[in-house]
Amino acid sequence: MPPPSAPLIRRRSLLAGLGLASGLATLGCASHNAPARSTTATDLEGDGWTALEADWHDATRARDVPVRLYLPQRAAAVSYPPTAVLQAGTGALPLVVFSHGIGGSRRGYRYLGQHWAQQGFASLHVQHVGSDQRLWRAGSLWSLPERLQTAAQTAEALDRAYDVRFALDTLLTSAWAAVVDASRMAVAGHSYGANTALLLTGARVERPGQPSDLRDPRLRGAVLISAPPLYGEADPQRILSPVQVPTLHITATDDVIRVPGYYSPAADRVAVYEQVGSPHKTLAVFSGGSHSMFTDRLRTGGAALNPRVKQATQALTTAFLDGLLRQGKPPALQDWAHQHAPLLARFEQQGMPLHVGTRRLDS
Repeated sequence: MPPPSAPLIRRRSLLAGLGLASGLATLGCASHNAPARSTTATDLEGDGWTALEADWHDATRARDVPVRLYLPQRAAAVSYPPTAVLQAGTGALPLVVFSHGIGGSRRGYRYLGQHWAQQGFASLHVQHVGSDQRLWRAGSLWSLPERLQTAAQTAEALDRAYDVRFALDTLLTSAWAAVVDASRMAVAGHSYGANTALLLTGARVERPGQPSDLRDPRLRGAVLISAPPLYGEADPQRILSPVQVPTLHITATDDVIRVPGYYSPAADRVAVYEQVGSPHKTLAVFSGGSHSMFTDRLRTGGAALNPRVKQATQALTTAFLDGLLRQGKPPALQDWAHQHAPLLARFEQQGMPLHVGTRRLDS
């Protein structure tokens, strides 16, 4: 693999899935109304963080896996090879691998990747070519519902999990392996990406001829933002109960998914939290908002509320990851909940006495 000290750009192919009726995934959307963005110096470096891009290729599946790696500036601003980071005493970094929602890309969710890097984490954002931003411009507006339905099928849902596993394998065998602590890794995702994170942490697939267990034992926990159910499964409790790692579930009372041919109420996000089997799980429900509020879009969910929720989400996810990957235990997040109580409709931690808010999420 070429040194990841500069972006590597090459053409990528689009792989489609199968039909909607048997689909695992849901149509949680990333920022679909934004034009395609080119990479600029501003995108690749900021206050306390640096981003690197590479276009990796999984020859086994004939599938491209573009990635963006966010690093603390002190870790990235070294000459190649990056082992100089360790020699300088920085130490290997805990890693968060992130999976985007349908129609997203490796360049989305910058507010999370940049913030985590500023806080001393490495953040690997994986792009899924069968359900990425090219869905919005791959054909006419009239064929968009069909493209979305195709991207939400079992084949693509499984490929997304394989994308993440491949990206981790590639990173950990590259020259950048010395910068990342392979014993301290977690997965995060929004919407469809949260489904991917669930599959990688124990959620089971019950389909004839399909692998039933995609769990990656290297992942010590999961941040699940706007997690939809795994549709098409007869018993969601049985599907999700094998998820035993610590999980952080983030949603909002108006976190509703509405796309052509598909509707998922906000209550679905809470149901996923309740059905996950982990003895260490946390639920944070913001009041109001929207499903796309958790993307980089700036005004969805309310022009005033949007930045406040983003800042609160940055703080919450960082506290969770810090406890899990640095302190080695699921963190108590009561201080965060008290600080952000005006934004919350509900907050609870499994096994913890604290509950903030009691508003019911009606379906």
